[in-house]
Amino acid sequence: MGYNHCRSKLPVNKKVIVVIGGVAGGMSFATRYRRLNIADDIIVFEKGPFVSFANCGLPYFISGEIPSRSRLLVVKEKDLVARFNLDIRSNTEVIAIDPTKRVVTFKKGDLVGHQSYDELVLSPGARPITPTIPGADALPHFELRNIPHLDAIMSFINEKQPQHAIIVGAGYIGLEVAENLHKKGLHVTVVEKTPQVMPVFDQEIAHVAEEVLLKHDIQVFTDNEIIQVSDHKVTLKSGNILHADMLIYAVGVTPESTLAKQAGVQVGFKEGIVVNDRYQTSLDHIYAIGDAILVHHQVSQQAALVPLASPANRQGRQLADILSGLPVTNKGSIGTAIVRLFEQSFASTGLNERQLQGKSYQVIHIHGYDHVSYFPGATTIDLKVIFDPKTEAILGAQAYGEKGIDKRIDVIATAINAKMKISDLQELELTYAPPYGSAKDVVNMAGYVAQNHLHGLTRSFSWQEVDPLNHENALFVDVRTAMERMAYGHIPNDQHHDIDQFYQTFHTLPKEQKIIVYCQTGSKGYNAERILRHHGYNVYQLEGGYQTYMKGKGNKQHV
Repeated sequence: MGYNHCRSKLPVNKKVIVVIGGVAGGMSFATRYRRLNIADDIIVFEKGPFVSFANCGLPYFISGEIPSRSRLLVVKEKDLVARFNLDIRSNTEVIAIDPTKRVVTFKKGDLVGHQSYDELVLSPGARPITPTIPGADALPHFELRNIPHLDAIMSFINEKQPQHAIIVGAGYIGLEVAENLHKKGLHVTVVEKTPQVMPVFDQEIAHVAEEVLLKHDIQVFTDNEIIQVSDHKVTLKSGNILHADMLIYAVGVTPESTLAKQAGVQVGFKEGIVVNDRYQTSLDHIYAIGDAILVHHQVSQQAALVPLASPANRQGRQLADILSGLPVTNKGSIGTAIVRLFEQSFASTGLNERQLQGKSYQVIHIHGYDHVSYFPGATTIDLKVIFDPKTEAILGAQAYGEKGIDKRIDVIATAINAKMKISDLQELELTYAPPYGSAKDVVNMAGYVAQNHLHGLTRSFSWQEVDPLNHENALFVDVRTAMERMAYGHIPNDQHHDIDQFYQTFHTLPKEQKIIVYCQTGSKGYNAERILRHHGYNVYQLEGGYQTYMKGKGNKQHV
């Protein structure tokens, strides 16, 4: 049995706009388009029960930090219908698109129907990647992408009272779920196939995130995977056998482009839907937005997948403007994101070092505070900025700390969007008062340090180059105090020259040897480098200091 929704006699110029998929992209489009086009028909198909919900907030309901499930429903369906005169069809899945006739076929329960359109907007999102694990069906396993997924997890926890949970995947969602299950009282283990947690970050920062997890008694197995599940026993590739009452898959997502491909829409990298700068697909009158599309990465200049809520919302609004005749284009994305992990926050924008392999780039690490150190409550900020030493283009940034991380990465993301040079960061006039910042903010400091590199005032080696340099018989010189050296450790086979006595002792250093000076964070090392450079030494600085070296190595102290 079927039923049909066919075009009725419409006033001249009245259009039927069909949207497949709600939530961030689809609802942002539908509400903006309605404000600009009062008369048109807007029909939104959503295969799930909720057309507007906060999927980014789902992990925080597990622990009770978000106390009410209703808070996750951003706008109720009845309110969207009343406020925006939308025709919302939830629990209704579009199963086929006929781009020639401009008709979609949909299914609700056992009923099948057809709906014609003038313009079609695809906002299907992404679907979770589910690993194939022998025996996994014998153990309760879950995903977390929507409200029904959350309901299933909460129902299982409340009814079965599990004690041990294993998270498969250590990206943003995986670690947010790990944190909140831990706060719920479960024993949590994270298993990640790649060599580090949070693969979007570089190694020295990912190691800090792993330290945070371990500090909170969350087990972490990286460069590992589950190879067998038997009853409540989970066997890893490494041979470890873990007890588990439940599995949660957080391996990642892939574009939900099946329907688009079946209709003949062109897809590209990792099956992402190809769109132009007006979000138009390869087929006339069909547009696409959100997690399913390939975006132009403004830094790499390549097609990329950026499955984040902020770009999806922006894309929905932009497409509504485009279809309303406004002079708007899709400029792409740079992938700015942040995650909270217990007391620490980790944020990034642009590209990381792995994505830049084979290209020319320079790295700087800045270790500072969220506000002046003398004002009570100051916490550390560790900022990494990557730039092109030839063009001075900012290529990416990463940061972690307890407070103020969002502000610093947002500033740098804005600078990237504005195509500012790395040296321009010196000129940014940021708010300052002792409770809020510093007269020389870490963002400004990144510009100062970069300028020193660009003008040849300093030369450096990265933490990754320490061991090879030691094998080449380079001499590492520690210019920290004796107390710092004792407290934090030091690089093997180095020499110690306290910076406060450096003018009296530097002449004992061999001029025929390559020298790399270092301190804890970089400032004292730079002072020593300038002294040695003036006196004709072949001198370099350890970029980011011993602190960055330790984080990169995994915080294994050398004594």
